[in-house]
Amino acid sequence: MTSHTTTISTKGQLVIPAEIREALDIKPGTRFAVLREGNQIILRPVDKRFIDELCGITAGGPSMTEMLLKDRREEDKRSKW
Repeated sequence: MTSHTTTISTKGQLVIPAEIREALDIKPGTRFAVLREGNQIILRPVDKRFIDELCGITAGGPSMTEMLLKDRREEDKRSKW
């Protein structure tokens, strides 16, 4: 495990040390998933491997589309008052 220290800017930005960016082939514009596990923050580059790991994760569960549509309808009802 490699250890580095970095600081959050006043805008909430974080610099990933060059050694880590180079080792993981992180380029400007790379998108990240930001995950929380207890008191840890995990940054995962959103790449093909990450997407492949997510495939099927919600299979057999509730329809995300239906859940989002339901939330949108409820928001619309609240905003009309």
